[in-house]
Amino acid sequence: MPLFIVALGIIVLLILIMKWNIHTFISLIIVAFLIALSLGMPLKNIVASIESGMGGTLGSIAFVFGLGAILGKLIANAGGAQRIAITLIEKFGEKQIQWAVVIASFILGIALFFEVGLVLLIPIVYQIAKQTKVSFLSLGLPMVAALSVTHGFLPPHPGPTVIAQEYNANIGMVLLYGIIVAIPTTFISGPFFARFAKKWAPTAFDKLESGSLAEIGEAKQFKLEETPGFGISAFTALFPVLLMMLSTIISLFQGDKSGFIFDFFTMVGSPTTVMLLSVLLAIYTMGLARNIPMKELMSAAESSIRSIAMMLLIIGAGGALKQVLIDGGVGDYVAVLFDGSSISPIILAWLIAAVLRIAQGSATVAALTTAGLVIPLMAGSDVNLALMVLATGAGSLIASHVNDTGFWIIKESFGLTIKETFLTWTMLETVISISGLVFILLLNIFV
Repeated sequence: MPLFIVALGIIVLLILIMKWNIHTFISLIIVAFLIALSLGMPLKNIVASIESGMGGTLGSIAFVFGLGAILGKLIANAGGAQRIAITLIEKFGEKQIQWAVVIASFILGIALFFEVGLVLLIPIVYQIAKQTKVSFLSLGLPMVAALSVTHGFLPPHPGPTVIAQEYNANIGMVLLYGIIVAIPTTFISGPFFARFAKKWAPTAFDKLESGSLAEIGEAKQFKLEETPGFGISAFTALFPVLLMMLSTIISLFQGDKSGFIFDFFTMVGSPTTVMLLSVLLAIYTMGLARNIPMKELMSAAESSIRSIAMMLLIIGAGGALKQVLIDGGVGDYVAVLFDGSSISPIILAWLIAAVLRIAQGSATVAALTTAGLVIPLMAGSDVNLALMVLATGAGSLIASHVNDTGFWIIKESFGLTIKETFLTWTMLETVISISGLVFILLLNIFV
């Protein structure tokens, strides 16, 4: 019954948005209330659940998106994004630019949180698309594929790191096997999948420019000699990566030690601190050092926040819907369905995580809930723990749809319709999940 209620709620949401043209933000809140009532949640808890879902979601990403938007705008307005785009095109050539975007996104994605990677890369990828006169989405899909794969499979990202701790798996082996699985998965779900997606959603690929985060990259075109150098432009854009990598390396040496130095770098390596320091650097390198007045820089910052304001509300409302599903017990109900199953632990971990992900939306909740369910099933089994971590992560990525905040982030960032988002992003996440499982099972034969 809970799964039927969720399915019915999704249908109502689609009708509200697509047939009745009610704004996505309002529709999400309405459906969150309807599903909460249908799941039998106590009336006094419904508003608190919706508010905590919205607050919890925005609390974790509002700083990142806000500061990331400012950083992207400062780099774009100074001509830094244009300089990076032109240099990449010259190095790789227009015919190979899709692969350049994939490789750059994969490397950056290892260190960057998914949301941070989006706000940093979309303005640059948008500039590349404008320079090469190709569809924004034809470059954007491989980019988000690389970011999603690294987010789901590779430490130090929160999901695989926490799951590895739950399974007591060796984090180094998770990273090693994760890279072996992630590379072919990225190529299949990125450039290869994009070719088929063009046939399924041609209107999405016809758009040369659109989306909240793409608007951050909207800046006047410069003569190349008027732009900052490639070195300082790339350093400013990559500064968040360098800070996060430094923090991660230091944390690896921490072990059981504690002290001011470790606490300091833990704070510096958090996404919010990283983005704040990066914005301060950009104000100097992309602004003051180029004799741009502070008033003009802050005007650009303000306009960048306006461009993502509605997107943040929609993402928050998606978080509210997700929280209602969690508090309403949908995840617990799914857990009961798999109680006592005798399937292979690797396949079972993937399957449970996949069903939980589809039912309640959150990849992290799906992965952690799965860990609690399959740990008892691993008792007496010689299953490879690192591969169990990867299988759980792969399952938790499948079929992102309207109850996942990531769905709304992609929709608003690229200016897609709901149908286009299903045909591109939802399918892409499913390809990542399934191809990831295939490579994990292949790897299990040899290790």
